[in-house]
Amino acid sequence: MALLTLSASVPGFKPPKCNTSDQELGNCVGASTFQHAILYMSLAFLAIGCGGTVPCSVPFGADQFDKTDEQHEKETKSYYNWYYALIAGSIFIAYTVIVYIQSEVSWPIGFGVPTGLMAFSIVIFFLGTKLYIYVAPEGSIFTSIAQVLVASILKRNLVLPYPDDVDQQEKELYDPPISAGKFKLPLTKQFRFLNKAAIIRQGDINQNGSPKNKWALCSIQSVEELKCLIRIIPVWFSGMLYFLVLTQLMNFTYLQGIYMYHKLGPHFTIPPASIYAISYLALTLFIPLYDIILVPLASKITKIKGGITVLQRQGVGIFIIIIANVVGALVSKKVQDSPLSSDGTSSLSVFWLTPQLVLIGVSGAFNDVGQIEFFNTQFPEHASALATAVFYASQAVASYLCTPMVNIVNSVTSKNGKRAWLNDNDILVGRLDLFYYVVAILGVVNLLLFLVSAHLYQYKDMKIRRELNDSNYSEMSSSDTQ
Repeated sequence: MALLTLSASVPGFKPPKCNTSDQELGNCVGASTFQHAILYMSLAFLAIGCGGTVPCSVPFGADQFDKTDEQHEKETKSYYNWYYALIAGSIFIAYTVIVYIQSEVSWPIGFGVPTGLMAFSIVIFFLGTKLYIYVAPEGSIFTSIAQVLVASILKRNLVLPYPDDVDQQEKELYDPPISAGKFKLPLTKQFRFLNKAAIIRQGDINQNGSPKNKWALCSIQSVEELKCLIRIIPVWFSGMLYFLVLTQLMNFTYLQGIYMYHKLGPHFTIPPASIYAISYLALTLFIPLYDIILVPLASKITKIKGGITVLQRQGVGIFIIIIANVVGALVSKKVQDSPLSSDGTSSLSVFWLTPQLVLIGVSGAFNDVGQIEFFNTQFPEHASALATAVFYASQAVASYLCTPMVNIVNSVTSKNGKRAWLNDNDILVGRLDLFYYVVAILGVVNLLLFLVSAHLYQYKDMKIRRELNDSNYSEMSSSDTQ
């Protein structure tokens, strides 16, 4: 952030100023190689920094709760809600106050303010050093995955004991004690080929009970942790499609907003980037409403602590984003049919985009928070940072998929000399409404795939959690498709 601020403020770090006439004539001096290097270096450091804070902040907060305590379990569910609500609230401020400073006041101040806030946050973070609960690292999850795969392949010709009785089979396989405070995962029938990695052969175990070769003998815990990751893949894929549908809607809502009326009163002009603030405001306001009012009401009906399960919550979010695209299509058609102003923009106010932006925010309150809680509770416990990273990685992959999807749509719709549906130079002359309907259909396909995945999904460590928490996890059943 400091480098980014310098690139916008120090004369040697940015190109010289260029007046309007020179811009029209193309006589402006571009950025030098050094100036480009400063900018790209700052973005690279931002990416590395976010790679440390974004995946670790959510699980580090969850580590402060005792997962075996019923009251703490309830508080953890609220923690995910309020964490995301605060994130959305901060983004709302960024899209309003910070964007306004950058566009109307100056870029150096616009970058300098968040730089100062970041420095202040570091101080606040370290003030809590003596208060935090620290969970010791347990090694790479990827090493454990590789060991289970190798061991199961090496023992592929062996026969599992009691193949039809998983309880008896568990007694015959390698099952050493686990670390204190961790949940022990029971053996399951799913993907039972992997169970062979825990078959004990003669000479596999040392006198102290440890395996002689971890690449030839793995514990039931390691086998089940790999199964957790395999079960999550369909849900992760559905989450990626959800973000694809969401990102397309947000991208073109912004583009459409550029060509609409931005005045708010006689003197104030709304920066185009600030229209995103509407969705984050809706998200910020809806999450407390959901946690304080809707969850208790739903819990009385469903007898589930969170009101609905995390998979049901994601499904509701997918459904709402489909509705948001349909609403976007209807609004887009009205914008295209509206009279144009003298500057070629629509005479309709940018606030016509409010309904779809509000639906985007409400959808995020269900799906985004549901995904974060799902990944953090269903991943192996020592891979919680990876769980949050997977959530944000799905957003990144979806963002990259947006471009080829748009290119394919334009390529198909522009055949035989026809005008393409999507035109970045003037979104009003295309058929954005039809594109939204295509995206909504993709959302419907994703919803159907998700319902199948949710129905087949088996929550991790159900048996053990019921034993530890006196059946408090009875809601983790096959009710996700109801």
